[in-house]
Amino acid sequence: SLRGSWRLRSGNGSVSLRAEVPGCVHTALLCRGLIQDPYYRFNDVMYRWISLDNWTYSRTFKTPFDIRKWQQVNLVFEGVDTVAQILLNNVTLGRTDNMFNRYSFDITSVIQEVNFVEVRFLSAISYAAEQSRCHKAHSIPPACPPPVQKGECHVNFIRKEQCSFSWDWGPSFPTQGIWKDVRIEAYNHCHLIYFSITPFYVKSAQQWNLEVESIFDVVSSKPIAGLVAVNIPKLQTQQVFSVKLQPGEGSIVLLVNINKSAAVEAWWPNGHGKQTGYNMTTTFMMEAGWQIEKFSKVYFRTVELVQEPISGSPGLSFYFRINGRPIFIKGSNWIPADAFQDRVTYDTLRLLLKSAADANMNALRVWGGGVYEQDEFYDICDELGIMIWQDFMFACALYPTDQNYLESVRAEVSHQVRRLKSHPSIILWSGNNENEAAIASNWFSIPHPDIGVYVKDYVTLYVKNIREIVLREDKSRPFVTSSPTNGLESVKEGWLSRNPYDTHYGDTHFYDYDSDCWNWTVYPKTRFASEYGFQSWPSFSTIEKVSSPEDWSYTSNFSLHRQHHDGGNIQMLQEIGRHFKLPQSPDPVKQFKDMIYLTQVMQAQCIKTETEFYRFSQSEIINGEGHTMGALYWQLNDIWQAPSWASLEYGGKWKLLHYFAQNFFAPLLPVAYEDKGMLHIYGVSDFHEDHKLSLRVIVYAWSSLLPACIVVKEGVTVKAQSAVPIHKESISDLLERCRSCTRESCVITFCLLGKDGLRSPTNHYFLSSLKDAVGLQKTQLSASVSQQDDVYIFALQTTAIAPFVTLDVGRIKGRFSDNGFLMTESKKMVVFYPWEPTSVEELQSSLILTSLLDVV
Repeated sequence: SLRGSWRLRSGNGSVSLRAEVPGCVHTALLCRGLIQDPYYRFNDVMYRWISLDNWTYSRTFKTPFDIRKWQQVNLVFEGVDTVAQILLNNVTLGRTDNMFNRYSFDITSVIQEVNFVEVRFLSAISYAAEQSRCHKAHSIPPACPPPVQKGECHVNFIRKEQCSFSWDWGPSFPTQGIWKDVRIEAYNHCHLIYFSITPFYVKSAQQWNLEVESIFDVVSSKPIAGLVAVNIPKLQTQQVFSVKLQPGEGSIVLLVNINKSAAVEAWWPNGHGKQTGYNMTTTFMMEAGWQIEKFSKVYFRTVELVQEPISGSPGLSFYFRINGRPIFIKGSNWIPADAFQDRVTYDTLRLLLKSAADANMNALRVWGGGVYEQDEFYDICDELGIMIWQDFMFACALYPTDQNYLESVRAEVSHQVRRLKSHPSIILWSGNNENEAAIASNWFSIPHPDIGVYVKDYVTLYVKNIREIVLREDKSRPFVTSSPTNGLESVKEGWLSRNPYDTHYGDTHFYDYDSDCWNWTVYPKTRFASEYGFQSWPSFSTIEKVSSPEDWSYTSNFSLHRQHHDGGNIQMLQEIGRHFKLPQSPDPVKQFKDMIYLTQVMQAQCIKTETEFYRFSQSEIINGEGHTMGALYWQLNDIWQAPSWASLEYGGKWKLLHYFAQNFFAPLLPVAYEDKGMLHIYGVSDFHEDHKLSLRVIVYAWSSLLPACIVVKEGVTVKAQSAVPIHKESISDLLERCRSCTRESCVITFCLLGKDGLRSPTNHYFLSSLKDAVGLQKTQLSASVSQQDDVYIFALQTTAIAPFVTLDVGRIKGRFSDNGFLMTESKKMVVFYPWEPTSVEELQSSLILTSLLDVV
């Protein structure tokens, strides 16, 4: 391994320092104290010089083996970010220009006993500009990001994390560095490069089998024969194959039949069953006496993307069947967890992914403007039952298709598919993010006669290259060319549909910041909602770390600087203003904190409304639309501390949206909506069997903790894996029955209860905007904290009904069992799960309790 300490120097040698590999220039400079936190205040712009310089990594190493004894010696880089010349002992081995590729250089004739290796980087910004300048054929838009993003130009000309040149939620830090493992490999005879296992279920034989693929580099001049033994003890499966490896690089594929008498437990998504994996040993025993042993975990699951006609509806369905069972996809979209990938540790990933699973999510989409995630990311998803919709790394742009570019992309795609295809969590490959839509809706104002050229480029890149390789390398899961797309309809229209946002086909992305987000009728009754969202600010404790006191106002330069979405701060104000009174505190810091709180309340309530709409649309067709089978909101996590669409802040703290997600993605949920004066309540269930339950509807007057009236409906059947109407009543009748309630003076809460303690979260439905609510009283909220084993109990008390009660313990890492709730009883217990050691005293002194009436 060549991990560890390297020398790093700037282009003219004026800066020289020690740097860790894997790593990048920014984190090396930070680590040596030569720069401040790059995320602090305006440093993203102050530190542009780092990305504009050309840096060089170098080190010496002793060869730990006798060179003469080995036929082949390679220098292998798992990831180089991005454009570099690689030298060993002053001999140029080659160049790199793709962050997503693995590079292996033959150093057999160059390596000595003591060696000097150099990686000379070229600024990604200059390289992208130069590539664009050299592309004479036709322009490849967009040239530059919008000014509000404070980013760099021509990112589509470099195979690098696309959001590293800025995005509408993230900074511009075009890094340079050796971002993954680097090592020397030496071998005789042959070497195993890739090893993968894909399961298939053969219906006719009612038997599972495994396709075990090994890709070797054979350096001997004649074929090598041998035996391969595959052993899965738990499944009483043992098979031995005789194989012959031909000289050069080649693959062998073995078909392993799982013992029919073994009871195979399938891998299921979170909430649908267990994530059983089996230990498997593969032993290669080759002539000339060498042996390789591979230990793997193998999982059994099937996936189909179903696109079929639906009665009563034009178009086609779009849903996933896992192990033969249709699954409603619940989750979010994943972006890179840091601008500096070397800071993304196993613990970072585990915390974020566990938070997704804890909020009842079963899926995430790895979005196409980031990176193909590290192996550990997919390992954790396998273990937690989080399905992955995997984009290839192309986003919101058109791309070149010259020969060099295509060759680089082909290598990238085959490397990534080989690396990742054994993971049961990955259920779909998708060619790009929004590039079909970009052409169909002509985002870049291409003159009509010229569009044909771009359509041809599109088909060349995503269909003739990417799709072809994916289908060749992996026959075990579906592929779509883009998101959003019309699926098979897009294929029929020559891979580019007229309207990729059509609700009757495929998936949709939907954003609307001008309408009232509490009004469900503005949302598309789509087959699959793969992106939708609203922004909010992260909590004050998160912002405080990267700002100074003069920044703490909603209209400060800092607040404008951090907002990379045009008009975003104003849009949030408008959404809040529809339903809440805007903060007017004379104390600017209090006003800022109130604004942060309200943006989080607003975001949570908007996405709750929209997600509940998608969930209750799963079993019905209305005016030809419906059968919605997926809701992935934008976005799960944050890349830095800034306003964004995320539900998890940078560092992992849960926003109110994430607490709401835990409820709106619950396996059992009653959902209410209003239509023409009627209140409709649906029972939504992900359970595999029907349940007979009772529905409890409690109406409260805002002015009293005593219920105004209670309706209990017994024997309500909530059907397995569906959404069915369980209650319907005119709102005027309901109000009349409830002791002189009006829309402004009362609120409706409801939950489903079953025998054996089964209960849904308690949901609520507001009959008016809260700014018009009558009878709300300022409450005395208090909490006492106690410890119980390794968690803490917060015992809350209120003297009046309190909407959106929020507990915040500042910088203490951890999460609550519930937050942002409507408190309708005088007492409530909330559990705090710490992620680091803390104490009752520390929690008590850090606690800030807020409810809607604390905003003045």
